[in-house]
Amino acid sequence: MISSFKQSAAISSSASGIIRKNSNAISKPRLSLFLSMPIKKVSKSKTSALTSQKPLYISSEGFASFEKSKPKNANFECKAYEADRSQPMDANIEFPDQQTRSAAAQKAKISIYFATWWALNVVFNIYNKKVLNAFPYPWLTSLLSLAAGSLMMLISWATRIAEPPETDLQFWKTLLPVAVAHTIGHVAATVSMSKVAVSFTHIIKSGEPAFSVLVSRFIMGETFPMPVYLSLLPIIGGCGLAALTELNFNMIGFMGAMISNLAFVFRNIFSKKGMTGKSASKSVGGMNYYACLSMLSLLILTPFAIAVEGPQVWAAGWETAIAQIGPNFVWWVAAQSIFYHLYNQFSYMSLDEISPLTFSIGNTMKRISVIVSSIIIFRTPVQAVNALGAAIAILGTFLYSQAKQ
Repeated sequence: MISSFKQSAAISSSASGIIRKNSNAISKPRLSLFLSMPIKKVSKSKTSALTSQKPLYISSEGFASFEKSKPKNANFECKAYEADRSQPMDANIEFPDQQTRSAAAQKAKISIYFATWWALNVVFNIYNKKVLNAFPYPWLTSLLSLAAGSLMMLISWATRIAEPPETDLQFWKTLLPVAVAHTIGHVAATVSMSKVAVSFTHIIKSGEPAFSVLVSRFIMGETFPMPVYLSLLPIIGGCGLAALTELNFNMIGFMGAMISNLAFVFRNIFSKKGMTGKSASKSVGGMNYYACLSMLSLLILTPFAIAVEGPQVWAAGWETAIAQIGPNFVWWVAAQSIFYHLYNQFSYMSLDEISPLTFSIGNTMKRISVIVSSIIIFRTPVQAVNALGAAIAILGTFLYSQAKQ
C-alpha cells in the first residue's frame, strides 16, 4: 500500500527532529533520504490514519535547505511507502536516448552482418574458382567445404565457444530432406563453376525466384498476385539473354546452375515445412541450424563423392595441382572450405535479425558484388549484350522480392 499525506508545521516537529539527527549525513542539498520506522500506534491526526505494522519509508528532497530557512507556516509534502518486499523491484525502463542508442546498435549489427556476409561470399567464390581451375574435381571440393564447416562447429561446441543445440530424433528426421536438397544444390553449383565463369553461374542462379514460383504454383498449389508473375519476365528474359551471349558457354555449367536453383527452392520449401511441423518446438536457428545442416549433408555426400570421383582420381589430381601451383594450392583449398562455411553462417545469422524481404534484397546485392568482383579479378570478357542480360535478370530479382511482399 502507498499512502501520501500532508503535514503542517504543527505536526512536523517529530519529522524535523528526525531530520536534525540525520542532518550530518546530508552532504548535498538535493540528496534523497530514506528512513525506516515501524508504526505501532494509530495516529489521532485527522490528516492521516496509518495502522500498518510494516516498515515505513520516507522519501523527500530539499530537507537540507528546508532546515536552513524554516518558515513558520511552511508546509512540506511527505510520501510514505510501505515495504511489501525485502528486495527492490526491477524496473527496466528505456528512455528515448536509450531507445535511440539501442536502434542504432541494432542497425550497426545488421550492417556488420551484411558486409561480412558479402565479403566472405566474394572471397569464397574467388578461391573456389582458383581451386577448380587447378583441381577440376567439384565433388571433392564440395565435400571439403562441408567437412571444414562441420569440424569448425564441433570444435566450437566442444570448447563452448558456441552453445551446442538441443536436438532430438524428430529434428534430424525433419532436417533430412533439407540436407538432401542442400547437398544437391551445393554440388550442382560447384560443378557449374568448374565449367563456366563465376559471373555466368551467378547470373543463372539469379533466376532462382522463377523456379520458386513455378514449383510453389504447380507442385505445392500456392497462388501469387499478378505482380509476382510479371516480375518473372525480366528474370527469365535476362538469364536467357546472358546465356545466349556468353562467350564461354558450357551446357554442363548451365545445367549445373539450373539444377542448383531447383534444389535450393526445394530446400527452402522443406525448411519452411520443418519450422511449422512437430519439430518446431526444438528451436535451432542461425549458426547452429546451418552447422547441423552441414554435418548431415556431409554424411549424405561422402559415399556419392567417392563413387563418382574416388580417392585414386583425387590423389592424381592433387599431385598435378601441387606441381603446377605449389604450396599455395593447399592454402586455396583451406580458404575456399573455411570461407564457404563462414559466409553461409553469416547469411543464416543475418536472416535471424532481419525480415525475409530485407534478406532477399541483400541476397540480390550480394550477387551483384560477386559478379562484378569476379569479372574484375579473373578478367572475364563480357559483351555489352551479356552485361545487359545480367542487369535485367538482377533487376527482375529485385522486383520479385518487392512484389512478393
